[in-house]
Amino acid sequence: MRIDKFLKVSRILKRRSVAQEAASAGKVSVNGREVKPSYRVKAGDVVEIAFVSGVLRFRVKEIRETVKKDDAPSLYEILTEEQA
Repeated sequence: MRIDKFLKVSRILKRRSVAQEAASAGKVSVNGREVKPSYRVKAGDVVEIAFVSGVLRFRVKEIRETVKKDDAPSLYEILTEEQA
C-alpha cells in the first residue's frame, strides 16, 4: 500500500491529499529514508512524520485497505512522540 494511503486509512493524517503534500515536502521518512507519496509501505516499517509541533515515530503492524475508526490504531504502534 502507498504511504499516503496508509496514513489516511490509519487516520494518522485526515486526508490523503495532506499525506501526499507532507511526503512531497520531505516530512515523511521510512526506515530513516525520505520517501515520496508513492512509496510502498510494509508491515514492520518504521515511519517518522515531522509536524510543526514535533515528530511522530511509529511501526506499521498491519496493512488493510479499509478499517473502522475504532480499529485504526491497531494498524500501527507508536514508538515516540516528541514535542517541539
